[in-house]
Amino acid sequence: MGKACFMGIDTGTNSSKGVLVDETGTVLALHITQHAMENPRPNYYEHDAERDWWGDFCTISRALLAQSGIPPKDIKGVGISALGADCLPVDKDCRPLRKAILYGIDARAVEEMRQLTELYGEEKIRAWYGRPLCSSDVMPKILWIKNNEPEVYANTYKFLTGSSYITAKLTGNYVVDRFLGLASFNPLYDPKTWKPVPELCAPVCRPDQLAEVREAADIAGYVTASAAAETGLAEGTPVITGTDDSGAEAISCGVVEPGKMMLQLGSSVYMILGTGTLVDDERLWREEFIVPGLCDISAGTNAAGSLTKWYRDNLFPDALEKERAGGPDAYQTMLEGVEAVPPGCDGLITLPYFAGERTPVNDPDARGILFGLTLGHTRSHLYRSALESVGFSIQQQIRLMESHPEVRLDQIIAVGGGTQNHIWMQIIADILGRRVCTPTETVGACYGDALMAALGVGWKGFENYASLTNYIRAGKTYIPDPAVHAQYQKFQEIYDSLYEATREQSHRLSALVNR
Repeated sequence: MGKACFMGIDTGTNSSKGVLVDETGTVLALHITQHAMENPRPNYYEHDAERDWWGDFCTISRALLAQSGIPPKDIKGVGISALGADCLPVDKDCRPLRKAILYGIDARAVEEMRQLTELYGEEKIRAWYGRPLCSSDVMPKILWIKNNEPEVYANTYKFLTGSSYITAKLTGNYVVDRFLGLASFNPLYDPKTWKPVPELCAPVCRPDQLAEVREAADIAGYVTASAAAETGLAEGTPVITGTDDSGAEAISCGVVEPGKMMLQLGSSVYMILGTGTLVDDERLWREEFIVPGLCDISAGTNAAGSLTKWYRDNLFPDALEKERAGGPDAYQTMLEGVEAVPPGCDGLITLPYFAGERTPVNDPDARGILFGLTLGHTRSHLYRSALESVGFSIQQQIRLMESHPEVRLDQIIAVGGGTQNHIWMQIIADILGRRVCTPTETVGACYGDALMAALGVGWKGFENYASLTNYIRAGKTYIPDPAVHAQYQKFQEIYDSLYEATREQSHRLSALVNR
């Protein structure tokens, strides 16, 4: 009899990643694929779901099986996560009717947010969300399709997220997890019954166009014969409902109780801090988390890895050329000289709003700024300032979280591709003035997916969410330098004031470009 294994596959902004783990939580195989995010117009960000989501899943599933040599029948459960708060309309055969509209980075539905706020009233909106409507909400995205693509809307059988779509392709069942359903689709579902509310859905969509809400680790269904043929999985393999990538990544970090924070450093930054209760702050987000009984307060910075990629492609073409010629990774070359630049970059501060911004400003028309440039600055100064800007953004948002007396922060666990940049990690620790840990298994959300799959099928040793922490092992810890932290605090004050000082001009500039 073969060993029991669990597959987890996560779809992100620029790549998808999958793992096979055994019943001890040990990673047996890992595979990554790349895809492109499309940006057809300012504030529009899309994926081709058939190619980028389902295509990646099939490629990774087959690669994991081939790499590990594990027989498909030994895969006892499959877990899925994908970009959260997406909007993908599909027909009755689960065929996408348009490109998927992505999460909060896509800010096309500004007019729809205005319409819905006017319809329901600001008081109701704040009662539902604890803040105004923002680009991370699915309801305005659905209404945008209804307003702008009536033929697509008329033919839509279901409006899905990334995880819902992949689960449907695997099992034929249309489900969304409670975490995504009740938060991202708020207020279309009743928070007590988890059923669509007809009178609230009416201005936006039909209740039958929404997926069924289940817990993330509930069995959503079983791999169909057609899905088995495409993925290499055994027909009948259990598939859990799944969730969004950030939620799954938080589970992989052990965010199963109040005080634990996941700091996800990918194309963007996403922070999830476990809390005992819902905390209202219109500058941030709050939800009932994946773990039953646990809430969270969260925040998102639009540009992190996407910012370093922009620097690579535009300011360091020589580093990219060296990599293509067989030399070191371009990002490693870009770090040469960065440590010689002092904290604060000799008076250069970057506002990283290169793709607008989510929290705390919730402004798609915010713009990136290089403030304090002089003839003495080099590209190493510019790059270090970009890295520091992400740290300043994280610190700004943590301070907002901790301004609420009921919120505590005991531990920060960092995950994602950014953790491979050790200079960046030390910069962040120094700016925060806090220890920042990384787990031994840094594969991220797909590891959380695999653990939740084991939990979902009730495998021994995976009895509840608290038990998952037995499989999460501590890795490297970055310890802040108090003297450097003190230096950074002075620059943090200027960073915190830059947006308000330039907001009006950023909006004028945005209007000139987008009109």
